[in-house]
Amino acid sequence: MIKGGVPRLLLRIIKLLFIVFVGGSILAVLAFRFINPPFTLLMIQRGFERKAAGKEWKIDKQWVSFDEIADPMKRAAVAAEDQTFLENHGFDFRAIEKAIKKNEHSKKLIGGSTISQQTAKNVFLWPGRSFVRKGFEAWFTLLMEIFWSKKRIMEVYLNVIETGDGIYGVEAAAQEYFHIPASQLNNQQAAAIAVIFPSPLKWSATHPTRYLRHRQYLIMKNMRRLGPLEF
Repeated sequence: MIKGGVPRLLLRIIKLLFIVFVGGSILAVLAFRFINPPFTLLMIQRGFERKAAGKEWKIDKQWVSFDEIADPMKRAAVAAEDQTFLENHGFDFRAIEKAIKKNEHSKKLIGGSTISQQTAKNVFLWPGRSFVRKGFEAWFTLLMEIFWSKKRIMEVYLNVIETGDGIYGVEAAAQEYFHIPASQLNNQQAAAIAVIFPSPLKWSATHPTRYLRHRQYLIMKNMRRLGPLEF
């Protein structure tokens, strides 16, 4: 092989991989604009974790359309997780800056991720924390904001988010905790589900701690302030 051939070959391989990644990620985002994601990597991981703990495999999820989800549930999600959801373009830099400053003085890390970022992470990426994954998350968030509507982002978010041990999406959560479909959730029930989004394996929508009851109150207060959402 001639001198300089190996670096040139590596450069071509890197370029090819970059083109494949960019093209493949765009196609994936376009596909899920119309096709409902059948599962996420988190669902699979949790399933194996349950098996390792001696439990049965469980992925309880029931996809419902945007219009089949009660308005209070959508407002509760926005009030709890991303109050600028309809105005931002996938990133809330003020929330990110606030989270960074708070994490500098706290052992318990908090996130500043928007609903779009959380959806990108859940649908397209693996669980965990790393700068590499954050970079991919930003890329997929950007693509989703370009090719999906806010309505579609919210629909996918509320159908794939973890809401309990082996439970995913607000329809399965509504059935599990309140024995009603997601279309019938009221403000209090929706806030009870939204409050456990950050830690669904640790917290319960029906047996809240004092801290969760306070958080639920704040979410409902924000829901009233937000009023009807126009998607």
